[in-house]
Amino acid sequence: MTVRLKPSGLAAPDLYDTDIGAWAEQQARLLRAGWFAELDIEHIAEEIEDVGKSEQRELANRLSVLLAHLLKWHYQPERRGNSWRRTILAQRRSLSLRLKRTPSLKTILRDPDWLEEIWEDAISAATAETGLDAFPEHCPWEIPQVLDADWMPE
Repeated sequence: MTVRLKPSGLAAPDLYDTDIGAWAEQQARLLRAGWFAELDIEHIAEEIEDVGKSEQRELANRLSVLLAHLLKWHYQPERRGNSWRRTILAQRRSLSLRLKRTPSLKTILRDPDWLEEIWEDAISAATAETGLDAFPEHCPWEIPQVLDADWMPE
């Protein structure tokens, strides 16, 4: 028989701002105990939204790294090597898994403003790594092509 006792020593309302780890543990205990009235609903909602934003940031970071390496591959064919190829393959694999686990992320891949930001990040990285500054203003490749494991810009 399970006895549900009200959690003792509920933390001060500012625990979210002072120790988010302790706050998260507290909220999980309250949820599991069924003490819904005690939950910090506003901050829980913010954290849930942040999960989606975190997934988008991870997608953006991986896509930017992939595009930067594809730029280097295309514009510096004499420097192509296994390291670049491994990075391209690893980013594609990670992107594929992320999109499989979170299919709703596919919608952001159709957002031209979001893609423009990613392209700018990729150009910045490729410029810093190559010293070249003649990259196209807009991505010359379609996203399905970029994510295709068998495609490389030649």
